Amino acid sequence: MRTPALLLTLALLGPGAALAQSAGEVERCFQNPAACASGGGGAAPAPVHTPAPPVATRQAPAPDYATVLNGSEADRKKIQESLRTLDKYNGPIDGNLQSEATVKAIADWQKGRGTAAVGKLTPPEAAQLNAEAARAPIRRIEPPAQAAASTPTTQPSNADQLKALQARLAERRKAAEPKANAAAQALIADLKAYVAADGKGVAGDQFAAFAKWYADNKAAGRSFGAISPVIDDYGDAKAGAATTAEIKFETTQGANTYNQCLMFAWIEGSPRKNAQTFSCDDIAAVEKWKVDQTLKSAWR
Repeated sequence: MRTPALLLTLALLGPGAALAQSAGEVERCFQNPAACASGGGGAAPAPVHTPAPPVATRQAPAPDYATVLNGSEADRKKIQESLRTLDKYNGPIDGNLQSEATVKAIADWQKGRGTAAVGKLTPPEAAQLNAEAARAPIRRIEPPAQAAASTPTTQPSNADQLKALQARLAERRKAAEPKANAAAQALIADLKAYVAADGKGVAGDQFAAFAKWYADNKAAGRSFGAISPVIDDYGDAKAGAATTAEIKFETTQGANTYNQCLMFAWIEGSPRKNAQTFSCDDIAAVEKWKVDQTLKSAWR
């Protein structure tokens, strides 16, 4: 029976086979470590990755403003001088960097550089400010000789302006006075002629409201006395020379004497144009007539 011999042969060959298998396994692991068996040929466990510890973040240090604020008086004054050179500051050079004017000047400079306008300087900012001022062109601060020699002009006071205006108006009125008086006297002549003719003449034809007023007084039994003019205005209008005049009439009735006033307005011509009669109290109507005629006064 060969069975015992076969078993013995296999037993003898077993270590070699196992050795061969171990060499193959080693080779395979070398080529593909992930496929390596652990213990009985199973898959290798996945490597364990330990997370790196968090990196501690450092807070940025607070800006150092104290160094500049507590610097020497000379350094603080130099900062103010630099601000003045850059047209940011026009206050006293006293070294007070916390005054309102200095804080505003520093903030304006910082704003112009695109940085936070806090009104205080760190040492690097102070150095940059002084360097910028040192590069600024030198400008003359004294006035030019011509400007210094010239006498400064002052604006006239309101009282002086009023006097000047009154003087100009007086000149204009003086120039217009002969024509205005001639126009008023011509009207007076026509009015007296109308009264003398007992309600007939060009004055009534041209001034319809006057004709009615005259008729009403006659009906009341009044008689007419003195007629005198006071020129209200005179000047050029769109249709010619325009005149407005207060005409005062003295009327009597029995023992009573009355003073009545009518405002006559007209454009010079033959016959008169746009002739109107108003009550002397109806100022608004008279002014409207002037506006309608575009009167440019040479009298007022």
